[in-house]
Amino acid sequence: MARISGVDIPNNKRGVIALTYIFGLGKPSAQKILANAGVDENKKVADWTDDEASKIRDIINQEYKIEGGLKSEVQLNIKRLMDIGCYRGLRHRRGLPVRGQKTKNNSRTRKGRRKTVANKKKATR
Repeated sequence: MARISGVDIPNNKRGVIALTYIFGLGKPSAQKILANAGVDENKKVADWTDDEASKIRDIINQEYKIEGGLKSEVQLNIKRLMDIGCYRGLRHRRGLPVRGQKTKNNSRTRKGRRKTVANKKKATR
């Protein structure tokens, strides 16, 4: 397994796909990285030379914010929204969908498991 910025990327996959295992890198950015490093996209990670792997590592470290740094930046952005009290911040604070989705039936991912509320029983005479 090749190790790039603290992430083990699989040897048996193509370079483009393997780089997407790193948080913050998608397919387009992986393609740009490999093009800048001069490595063929279809070449498997196991076939990379040490020189190619180090070029890829250098490009990623210099040009991209990934993994821990990116995750902390996202959390700071969410915290900022919550602190200024904007609509999106309030939705984050309440654990509801942020981007305008309906909440009557769905949104179970944000709201968690259903909390069943029992009906009131009628008084018997």
